[in-house]
Amino acid sequence: MAPPKPVPTGEIRDVKFAEALGDRYLAYALSTIVSRSLPDVRDGLKPVHRRILYAMRQLRLDPRSGYKKSARVVGDVIGKFHPHGEVAVYDALVRLAQDFAQRYPLVDGQGNFGNIDGDNAAAQRYTETRMTAVAEALLEGIDENAVDLRATYDGEGEEPVVLPARFPNLLANGASGIAVGMATSVPPHNAGELCDALIHLINHKRASVADLVALVGGPDFPTGGVLVEAPDAIRAAYETGRGSFRLRARWEVEKLGHGQYSIIVTEIPHQVPKSRLIERIAALLEERKLPLLGDLRDESTDQVRLVLEPKTRNVDAAVLMESLFRATELEVRVPLNLNVLDAAGVPRVMNLKEALQAFLDHRRVVLQRRSQFRLDAIARRSEILRGFIIVYVNLDEVIRIIRSHDDAKERIVKRWKLTETQAEAILDMRLRALRRLEELAIKQELQGLQAEEAELKGLLGDERKQWKALAAEMADIKKQFGQNTTLGKRRTEIAAPPAAIQVPVEALIEREPVTVLCSAKGWIRTVKGHNPGIADLRYKEGDEAKFVIQASTTDKLLLFGSNGRFYTLSVDKLPGGRGHGEPVRLMIDLGNEHDIVAILIYREGVKLLLASSDGRGFVVPADEALGQTRAGKVVMNPAAEAAAVAAVVADGDHVAVVGDNHKMIVFPLAQVPEMARGRGVILQRYREDGLADVKVFRRAEGLTWRQGESRTRTETELDPWVGERAQAGRLAPPGFPKSNKFD
Repeated sequence: MAPPKPVPTGEIRDVKFAEALGDRYLAYALSTIVSRSLPDVRDGLKPVHRRILYAMRQLRLDPRSGYKKSARVVGDVIGKFHPHGEVAVYDALVRLAQDFAQRYPLVDGQGNFGNIDGDNAAAQRYTETRMTAVAEALLEGIDENAVDLRATYDGEGEEPVVLPARFPNLLANGASGIAVGMATSVPPHNAGELCDALIHLINHKRASVADLVALVGGPDFPTGGVLVEAPDAIRAAYETGRGSFRLRARWEVEKLGHGQYSIIVTEIPHQVPKSRLIERIAALLEERKLPLLGDLRDESTDQVRLVLEPKTRNVDAAVLMESLFRATELEVRVPLNLNVLDAAGVPRVMNLKEALQAFLDHRRVVLQRRSQFRLDAIARRSEILRGFIIVYVNLDEVIRIIRSHDDAKERIVKRWKLTETQAEAILDMRLRALRRLEELAIKQELQGLQAEEAELKGLLGDERKQWKALAAEMADIKKQFGQNTTLGKRRTEIAAPPAAIQVPVEALIEREPVTVLCSAKGWIRTVKGHNPGIADLRYKEGDEAKFVIQASTTDKLLLFGSNGRFYTLSVDKLPGGRGHGEPVRLMIDLGNEHDIVAILIYREGVKLLLASSDGRGFVVPADEALGQTRAGKVVMNPAAEAAAVAAVVADGDHVAVVGDNHKMIVFPLAQVPEMARGRGVILQRYREDGLADVKVFRRAEGLTWRQGESRTRTETELDPWVGERAQAGRLAPPGFPKSNKFD
């Protein structure tokens, strides 16, 4: 018996793992970009939304019909067109029905479809849906060969590649999505304004983006709000297809008795859940980070109404709102990233003009295809009508042939040279249609079809007529959905950028006295109050106090590192309460080889004296030392080992410098130059030792240094130590600390 033949298992190839992984990931990325995440510039829809609307049309859920269960729609979508999870499809359907999410909803929902608080919709078995007039406009002409159809995933049916889209949905409703390596974010706009821009672009092919922006204005969000972006920034965003818009809540002051008032927020930014916004404000209130705000109430019904009560009636409403804009989502930045699929299915970023022109080009193709479809239908009907006329002229003979012969069709075709289509139509005629007066109606219909045919041929042969027809179409869309309708009225006010309002730090952080403790090993924390006994607090084993600074929660700290860099930390961001705090190295990029040598409280306009271990130094404005990043700001360059930072320079007129050799020199502060950064000048000259400490003081008040734990000494007779900058000096006064430190 022969051994069984091996079962073929397919081709086996040796492929590098990196190549195989790269090819498959590329295929996945392309699938995500084209078939899931990015909308088409022509109809502004992703595949799932397009399939939902197409399935609803097949179910005859037009605006004039009754509602059907959402579960029925979802079932048809996932069964016929979109083989994905029903939860994802239902979520997409719900979003199309939410009037606070869609500027022009595509689905008319009945039941609980969620709310602006962020609550979820009811289950699909409890809600009902049908299409809106906007969705109907998107599908208009789909049965007239307006767009291409492709096979569904199982090959049993067909679905549209793109919708005819009589309505400019991409910019009107906006879109958002994240693909692999790219994303899109298009805010909604006003349809009436878009129609004005489209008509202008039809009539002025060379119109600039600035001309179109003058008509569009800016986004128009379903939840309203106030757009406070600068006009130049708005124009730049539309010219490049990338940018962002500053959107604020709408508010007004409601006067109460006895000089009291409340602030009423009536509109909140788009896609900000009201419940989350209230929770955020309440949390900041509890953390005492909104000292100007007294209380918050939500009195919303179907309209938003948030009541903000100021702490006192003396609080300025504009300052209070400015503090809330900075700390909460009452102000947001809405991104613009017009990254969409063009007519060829290629993702690219378009500017406003390119997006509008792509929509017009699509509508022109739809107009041509629908016109050609109608011409073909007219040709078929005209052919049949001409056959009917022959019947009426020879009615008796036709009846005789039909009654006398089994091959009546062939005889009729041969006798009067008819086409197969004409003969079939004649044989299918009903007897009651054989009236003499019917001949007049047929001739009138034929004449009407001939006139329509001539008009359509003229349209297809004249580009100017096509654009004129599209302009009339846009005017009709504006009339149906524009500013003169309830749905089309602009909701988002486009206002000038607000004037700069100086918000004191006390408006964002409640001012409280605290003491900042930084240990020798770099652990930093705050404790409440300015208690003198704070310095005696315990530290980690082997650690001890290094800096003890009395400050407040509204202060900023300037940390000077031995690398010549300044770092900025807000006191309210430092760890507090019990424990040992946190390592300062987690908050700033100090590096392992450097350390903090001084910590000062930042004051606007103050000047500081910087000194390095090699005896050089200079005066720097504190404003120049503010570092806004973890990397800090280079001030002393080159980065010599920094030794000390003096106190406020503005109150002093002399500088005292002490070296490791215990020698001190005193000279006028005017001899030290002011610089933004650099190495500085020589303050004291050494042979082998270096600088230990510096201090700025008023000579008339004397030089003070700490003597022991609780005593200080002030020396007023300083003539022996007064000299010129860069001298070596002489031994410090008797009783000066052996540590060579003033404090």
